[in-house]
Amino acid sequence: MTFESRIFLKLSFAIVLGLSLLFVLLGFFNLDEERETVAATVDSVDLQEVFEKAAKEFGVPQSVLMAVSYNQSRWDHHEGHSEVGGYSLMNLVHIDGNQDASGKNEEQIEASTDDNDSVNTLDKAAQLLNVDLEVLKNDPEQNIRGGAALLAMYAKETVGETPSDLSDWYGAVVKYSGSDIKTVAQGFADDVYNTLQEGAERVTINGHEVKLKAKNVEPNKDTAKNIPLRNAKKTGADCPNGLECTFIPALYEQFSSSPGSYGNYDIANRPDDGLDIRYIIIHDIEGTAESAINHFRNRSYVSAHYVLDSETGAITQMLRNEDAGWHAGNWYFNAHSIGLELEGFAVEGTDWYSEQMYRSSAKLVKYLAEKYDIPLNRQHIIGHDEVPGLTQARQGAMHWDPGAYWNWSHFFNLLGEPVNPSNGNKDSDIITINPNYNTNKPTFTYGSEVLEPQSSSFIHLYTEPSFEAPLITDPLLSNSGTNRINDWGNKAAIGQNYYKVDEEGDWTAVYYGGQKAWFFNPNNKNVSPGNGIVIKPKEGMGSIPVYGAAYPEVAAYDETGIEEWAQGNTETLYQISEGQFYIATGPFQSTYYHAKYFNDPKTNQVVIGEEEYYQISFNHRLGFVKKSDVEVVNP
Repeated sequence: MTFESRIFLKLSFAIVLGLSLLFVLLGFFNLDEERETVAATVDSVDLQEVFEKAAKEFGVPQSVLMAVSYNQSRWDHHEGHSEVGGYSLMNLVHIDGNQDASGKNEEQIEASTDDNDSVNTLDKAAQLLNVDLEVLKNDPEQNIRGGAALLAMYAKETVGETPSDLSDWYGAVVKYSGSDIKTVAQGFADDVYNTLQEGAERVTINGHEVKLKAKNVEPNKDTAKNIPLRNAKKTGADCPNGLECTFIPALYEQFSSSPGSYGNYDIANRPDDGLDIRYIIIHDIEGTAESAINHFRNRSYVSAHYVLDSETGAITQMLRNEDAGWHAGNWYFNAHSIGLELEGFAVEGTDWYSEQMYRSSAKLVKYLAEKYDIPLNRQHIIGHDEVPGLTQARQGAMHWDPGAYWNWSHFFNLLGEPVNPSNGNKDSDIITINPNYNTNKPTFTYGSEVLEPQSSSFIHLYTEPSFEAPLITDPLLSNSGTNRINDWGNKAAIGQNYYKVDEEGDWTAVYYGGQKAWFFNPNNKNVSPGNGIVIKPKEGMGSIPVYGAAYPEVAAYDETGIEEWAQGNTETLYQISEGQFYIATGPFQSTYYHAKYFNDPKTNQVVIGEEEYYQISFNHRLGFVKKSDVEVVNP
């Protein structure tokens, strides 16, 4: 090869490499532009006009389309972060077989969704419109078109046409619920027709003013008579007296020829099998009660023990409490908890977290706590946003519901255990986060929107005692250090306990997530005196690991016959440096529940280790440290 040829090849390679890098960079820029375009579409679209256009296109009355959307999403675009998997204004649902809330951190065999046509409304709408799934998820105009296309299809299936009379759309609305349970499906349709009767208007989180005028209409319920619906059991639910409670069982089924491919929960015999029920976990559905019930009855790798209706506070139990639900995304917490799913969306909490829901859930939690000897405090009655992941990757992907607008103060007042306890130690450096929920109105963003300030359970944490200082960051969260409502890495919640390490003017600092974090606290208005066990790393250790579970040591599995791949495993999430203090509960024995196969309880085992752990309030989420790594400063 000549010298000139070699030079030419090197120049060609350099040009190709440069162009490749340029295209990669442009790809990143285009990705950002696409995200900005989606946000701009959500912000700029005239929803009233979009509803009108979609209604005309598919022959659906605009009022019916709007009433269905109102009862699905309150006309808000949302990101579908929950396992329930509903998206945007029409809450179109897509079940992902890999969306696994068991938290076992094992590869599941993806479930076939062939039997889930009634649930996967996003997929069906995409077929009807010939539109990509991602477009339907993110574009509110296309999402509304998808909902209209489905309603038109359901109308033809129930009455043979797209009827001109509003009353004759009742059957189509029943089908839109996606449920095969009569009380659930007809309950949704009744809510839609009540909205038609009463009208509705609101300003959405994206600033859209939307209004539905009241219509004098009575539903023609005969249009639903040929829809195959089943009656739910009215008895058998484990609820306190005085609450409307129904039992509808979640799906328990093998999904393929492999006995390890199944859902949506695990059979157990808690607490008689040695698995104490230690936590009650509050979720929000990121959707309607109907969507959750329907989701848990299908192949979804998700379930919870109870679902609560926003408007009435009615309760649907879906799992026996002795069984382990798949709801927390962390197998250790699933094995030791009962999960409550609240109808609604975290970013729209004030529109969904009704007084009826607060009172029903409080009665239920108080009943369960007494039955299973669960302490009524914020170390045991927790939000999904306080559950840690088992791995660093999982930690960053954990959910953030019920979010900033769940009123923990009010909830614990209803439980009879106020967050401001009379026995708090005023001379201690243990503090309980406790701002006045009604007047605490921090600024949050969501997507491209700055949310209207409203009452919140959260306070922001800063790197220095100043509002001009950056918010603290979490190393396991991408794009951390923001006031996004779903950036839990710099937010403390009412009832959480921390160790006060410093004060400066109107500011207080605590140990939070392995760092010193400051919050505005003039005259201690945002805290109450706390109690608890204070722990720190043992002297000379330098730093100690923080885990997402209290799993047994390897030797505990020696006589169990459990293969190595099936043993409880968690990696180090964070480190606590020597000299830092955290508030703990415990110590308690390490445990792991081995449940790997469908309908084979004889192979299930509760493994109890010699290793003991303390549970700590580490950052916004809980964590675990080994007893052998710490010393108790104040018992």
